[in-house]
Amino acid sequence: MSGKVVVNRSMSLDGFIGAPPGAKGSARWPRMSRFVESADLAEIAGATGAMLIGRRTWDAGDEMEAAEPGSVDYPFNGPMFLLTHRPLDPPDPDATILSGDIEEAVATAQDAAGGGDVEILGADLATQCLTHGLVDEILVYVLPVLAGDGVPFWWPGSTRIYLEPVSAKRSGAATILRFRVPKQTSE
Repeated sequence: MSGKVVVNRSMSLDGFIGAPPGAKGSARWPRMSRFVESADLAEIAGATGAMLIGRRTWDAGDEMEAAEPGSVDYPFNGPMFLLTHRPLDPPDPDATILSGDIEEAVATAQDAAGGGDVEILGADLATQCLTHGLVDEILVYVLPVLAGDGVPFWWPGSTRIYLEPVSAKRSGAATILRFRVPKQTSE
């Protein structure tokens, strides 16, 4: 049985999923583990078989880790695929670089997931996957933060997609929301 393709995002209460490009210091995105119970993160990571990550999200994670070692603390250790047209310098042995067709990239991650879920990380990547009908669920950690600025959850002017609520759960100071993405429901 194949796992789900899940867009996984932390989001401020005012709808941002990342700091503005070039943000430094206190303007960087808050650590999710500061708000979400570690047991919940471990459960979600345990269902994940592979990750497909966009380049800007990968770079932001590298910057966070360099500025504050241990800040990228999601408990996942499976295959990671980076969808990019720019090679990593230096290369990262933990990442498989993919480029090209979004459907092929998702299929590659699904094959490697061993029946587990594929997490989609990155604003542009998630938008592409949702627009192409490749996503089964959206998982959102709503953080008790008003960011005021940053990368929006869904870009203005994007296709409208109706979602089916699956669950809402309090986890520490955050709320975890799950939505099913019905096939062919955009307008």
